[in-house]
Amino acid sequence: MTLVEELKWRGLIKDISSPELEEKLNKGGLTFYIGTDPTADSLHVGHLSSFLISKRLKEAGHNPILLVGGGTGMIGDPRPTTERAMISKQEVEHNFKCLKAQVEKIFGFRVVNNNDWYKDINVIDFLRDYGKFFNVNYMLDKDIIRRRLESGITYTEFSYMILQALDFKYLHEHENVDLQCAGSDQWGNITAGIDLIRRSTGDEVYGFTMPLVTDSQGKKFGKSEGNALWLDKNKTSSYKLYQFFINVEDCMVIDYLKIYTFLSKEEIEEYEKKNNEHPELREAHKALAREIITFLHGKEEYERAVSLAEHLFNNEFKDLTKQDISELFDEQDMKQVSSNINIVDLIVEIGAATSKREAKEFISSGAISINGEKISDTAQEITDDFFIDNTYIIARRGKKNYYIGRK
Repeated sequence: MTLVEELKWRGLIKDISSPELEEKLNKGGLTFYIGTDPTADSLHVGHLSSFLISKRLKEAGHNPILLVGGGTGMIGDPRPTTERAMISKQEVEHNFKCLKAQVEKIFGFRVVNNNDWYKDINVIDFLRDYGKFFNVNYMLDKDIIRRRLESGITYTEFSYMILQALDFKYLHEHENVDLQCAGSDQWGNITAGIDLIRRSTGDEVYGFTMPLVTDSQGKKFGKSEGNALWLDKNKTSSYKLYQFFINVEDCMVIDYLKIYTFLSKEEIEEYEKKNNEHPELREAHKALAREIITFLHGKEEYERAVSLAEHLFNNEFKDLTKQDISELFDEQDMKQVSSNINIVDLIVEIGAATSKREAKEFISSGAISINGEKISDTAQEITDDFFIDNTYIIARRGKKNYYIGRK
């Protein structure tokens, strides 16, 4: 397959600015950029598809540049519903530094900051050199702007399109960038940049977008949706990534393998066959989790995530550390509990029973285990020795109900 054929097979091309671009993509040699604003101190899985397609382009002989919008991040790209909350200059700078380090480590891309050229532009120069090329009717016709007209849009948000077009023009003139790629929600901004360059210089540049990655209900992965999976393992552990991808919907797993992995067409089709014939084995899901976690955090992190999942499945916790426990269970679900108390009191304290009578019934019937071992004696004393790494104690009631205590 050619590069474009593969990108289309993987479902990674939605809009393309010119038929000429396909030949240029297949040939190699373009310098291109992708952009993101530093609204957080880490990228998330919603960004990952764009960055992976950039890696695919790099491996096909193109030259990537990542633009982290230290300038545009202080404005905010218009959202479909409400205006973004502005963040402080100090937070933008902190986030920029974090994203720069993250991208350089994971992808090896060169990073630029658009504030480096914005800071020298005054408002008169902005209006004369850039604003004069934009017809308001043209801007109003862009989808994201049109959708906000009823609820209202500020001039600040309205001007974002010009800023992103300015980025494309600056990188074209100073870095020989001829291509911008982004998610499909950026199509209007990309074409604005193409038009600005054509009108101001006569040069022809290009753009294409990728479909936004969503679940089967059309909900995208992202911070604004409240379901961000961060690429920074200190914000989202490898184990939590593993649990997410091992449990994605069967109807989506093959699409995700195409988008998020570098497995070949033949390998993915084999996983599709296995998924159709024996979905209970979840081989496609395991491959998805393995490829993503190994790429982001390395083989050891993937193997550790699998080990933690097996410990949870087998209800075995004694050889784990307190860091392991903190990754397996959410901090907000943990309860402060006492040590050197009777098992009945502990079960009530930890929330596994509502009363001592109910706790005694659970214990006597064999429904309670502590750190993976059944407890049937209601007179059992829970001493400091029961606390894993002198910190956590894990009670399980039945097969799936876990209650975590912390000293």
